Amino acid sequence: MTETGCIVVLNAGSSSIKFAIYESGTDGDVLFRGQIERIGVGPHLEVRDAAGKVVAERKWPNDALDHHGATAEILAQGQALLASRPVLAFGHRVVHGGTKFVAPVRIDRTIVSELDALVPLAPLHQPHNLAPVAAILNAAPHLPQIACFDTAFHRTQPLLAQEFALPRELTAEGVRRYGFHGLSYDFVTKRLLGTQPALAQGRLIIAHLGNGASLCATKDGRSVASTMGFTALDGLVMGTRAGTLDPGVLLYLAQQRGMSFSAIEDLLYRKSGLLGVSGISSDMRTLRASAERSAREAIDLFVYRIVREIGSLAAALGGVDGIVFTAGIGENDAATRAEILAGCRWLGVTLDPERNRAGEGRISMDNSTVSAWIVPTDEERMIAQYTRSALASS
Repeated sequence: MTETGCIVVLNAGSSSIKFAIYESGTDGDVLFRGQIERIGVGPHLEVRDAAGKVVAERKWPNDALDHHGATAEILAQGQALLASRPVLAFGHRVVHGGTKFVAPVRIDRTIVSELDALVPLAPLHQPHNLAPVAAILNAAPHLPQIACFDTAFHRTQPLLAQEFALPRELTAEGVRRYGFHGLSYDFVTKRLLGTQPALAQGRLIIAHLGNGASLCATKDGRSVASTMGFTALDGLVMGTRAGTLDPGVLLYLAQQRGMSFSAIEDLLYRKSGLLGVSGISSDMRTLRASAERSAREAIDLFVYRIVREIGSLAAALGGVDGIVFTAGIGENDAATRAEILAGCRWLGVTLDPERNRAGEGRISMDNSTVSAWIVPTDEERMIAQYTRSALASS
């Protein structure tokens, strides 16, 4: 396809829709980025141009917009900003692709039905991912939509890395380890293949550390193991999620505390993690600035669990050549990086404090046996690249 125009990327969460508009050319320069946040509790739209200047902003009353309405507003705002420049396609982040969807796919109503069937595997993510898809199918059915999956990157993992020790009928039903943040890991891996190919083809542990956090072990640029499993609750301590938890705790909460399934879900997704341990905030910046002991304990637990999981992934890889930090905390928090790498000295990594403070590229000493790096992620750009490739092949 040689037509010129724009690609719109939508990344829908439970209370927000992030979006970005890219040129359709090979380089795919970004034209605008924005989001509607606080959907359902006071929606707020903000759009910035490529230079970071705010070019549009709007607020609504509390429950004025749901995800379908927010999508309509984004379409209208995008049309106004782009004037006569055509939109060629939409690319979507879809959290769960199950075992079937291992690569980006063009969406039709049959595909939507198949993805909707995966909602029980990601009940707090999948419905919101699919809401903009349905809205665009109704408003502009002639425009291509491409679904890009957070689980797809991890389908290269060995079967042993994907299985739980449960009866086979449950595994066949889809109760297995999937792994998430795959679009981020995919972007980081491809960026390293372009800048540090030898490193990218080695044994890496990539740390996607943000409000949601996970680790992924890669070898030859392919996922070998990850800390997230059946859901995005598993693995590391996160902003409001507990991470790995003894299943017996859930039995205790239900049997002894009389908690309902919805109350347990709320506890594990929204009231645990850094917020639950600190009792202060889910934001690492707030905790770093606090003098409260509970804030320090939350940070220490966050770091401890990461270091411990790095050890587990090092075993899965049979050794480590590099550790890569990405996402909000990973890219911007020098103190957290330093504390994690201090716990990994046994692997042979030696931090360079000046490089770490500078916050870019290699942050380990030149003579470090295991190198450490910062590679900024860009999930929206990864989705745009996949959407562009899908258009070119259609």
